[in-house]
Amino acid sequence: MTTTPGTSIDELPLRPELRGRTPYGAPQLQVRHRLNTNENPHPLPAELLATLGEALGHAAVELNRYPDRDATALRADLAAYLSRGGERIEPAQVWAANGSNEVLQQLLQAFGGAGRTALGFTPSYSMHPILSAGTGTPWVDGHRREDFTIDAAQAVAQVREVRPDVVFVTSPNNPTGTAVALETIEQLHDASSYGHGRAGMVVVDEAYAEFARAGTPSALTLLPGRPRLVVSRTMSKAFGMAGLRLGYLAADPAVVEAVQLVRLPYHLSSLTQAAARAALAHTDALLASVDAVKDQRDRIVAALPGMGLTSVPSDANFVLFGRFADSSAAWRALLENDVLVRDNGLPGWLRVTAGTPAETDAFLTALAAIAPDHRLGD
Repeated sequence: MTTTPGTSIDELPLRPELRGRTPYGAPQLQVRHRLNTNENPHPLPAELLATLGEALGHAAVELNRYPDRDATALRADLAAYLSRGGERIEPAQVWAANGSNEVLQQLLQAFGGAGRTALGFTPSYSMHPILSAGTGTPWVDGHRREDFTIDAAQAVAQVREVRPDVVFVTSPNNPTGTAVALETIEQLHDASSYGHGRAGMVVVDEAYAEFARAGTPSALTLLPGRPRLVVSRTMSKAFGMAGLRLGYLAADPAVVEAVQLVRLPYHLSSLTQAAARAALAHTDALLASVDAVKDQRDRIVAALPGMGLTSVPSDANFVLFGRFADSSAAWRALLENDVLVRDNGLPGWLRVTAGTPAETDAFLTALAAIAPDHRLGD
């Protein structure tokens, strides 16, 4: 029996802008403490699991039928959840898809593409340029200060110069955890109106919004009167439903109409819709873990100075910490202590997810052991 040698990807007629790229992905290693993917560490409450089983059972009865392609009931539930913050969101303003990544991809399919550009303020969520490349949308790096915050004046100037068709603003930002002031978002939105019938969409990625510190408002409050503004969210983080893959956006109803032009038929399965609705019915129980996660985040931040380390102020469920002489070497040293954190490629910095108290114990113990040999200046 003979075997056919595998074909190299370089031998395929791949689009030029995809050559040399690597797929997105955090390491999935078998270690005791996995703190690299910003998951909510708390298991789903028992009452939700019971409801979930019943909801999936009902949905399974009609799996021979296509799902509601517009996810009408789910969008109504999501609108009700978003309206809890005080800003009234109507179901017609909400769209849902398989994770916020699909939401962002659909936005780029609708408003990006060949001959158009996307701009984001890096370092930020690495999927934004990947999704842009996948939709044939040239990417432009926006500027950040050395402390990873956005200088509003410089950002506005860059938007006016580049005139991007899609502007990404991540707040709280990943991997830094920093939130963006609403005034900055307003200024970027105003700057993205270029005159002569040209304007850009402004997409505020709020995947970690529920973990924000007190007094950090959501961009949902800016939606009225701004049809080019979009706020994206996810159920993967605060809701602890990363395995469900459910993301959604809130925007003017016209934006929802636009993404429906590019969505795949019946893109959101009946089981996904049923599970998401069951979870939303238990919102209070699911979000009860948010304060516990924030406590561990703040505990990590408080412990770092005693080790000669520092952090970036975080409104998310993770902490960007450093500084290290060689962050890759520090990452490996933590891994040798059975703790997996994220190396995002920022020289001197690593990112750790706020986990359970036991996981924080293990992380801080390992960090205290390796810090003297790896922190900058020692």
